[in-house]
Amino acid sequence: MAGAGNAIRGSRVGAGPMGEAERGEAAPRQNVTYFCSREHRTLIAFAIEAQVPDEWDCPRCGLPASLDSDNPPPPTKIEPYKTHLAYVKERRSEAEAKDILEEALQTLRARRKSGDVIF
Repeated sequence: MAGAGNAIRGSRVGAGPMGEAERGEAAPRQNVTYFCSREHRTLIAFAIEAQVPDEWDCPRCGLPASLDSDNPPPPTKIEPYKTHLAYVKERRSEAEAKDILEEALQTLRARRKSGDVIF
């Protein structure tokens, strides 16, 4: 089969040119520019009838970006990770913690005296 080597690779039989005629007309678009605090500009295309959001995440740095080039939104404040103990300390004072611990120890000791098996 000598002619098999001349086939156009990557195409199907009957495949025509890709373009507007095959896919239909593109919806009318509006281009909107967003600005982040690191002075990145991001151009996003929206459909004309779409509601344009006031903020958009910058694809380069991830910071929030807005439509106002003179006043871009400030970077979001990143809260440090809190442990369970840190949250407990926010809700309880040292005195409350001592009272709760003493109450739990008394309950535990009473259960042990009564013969309750505690691991």
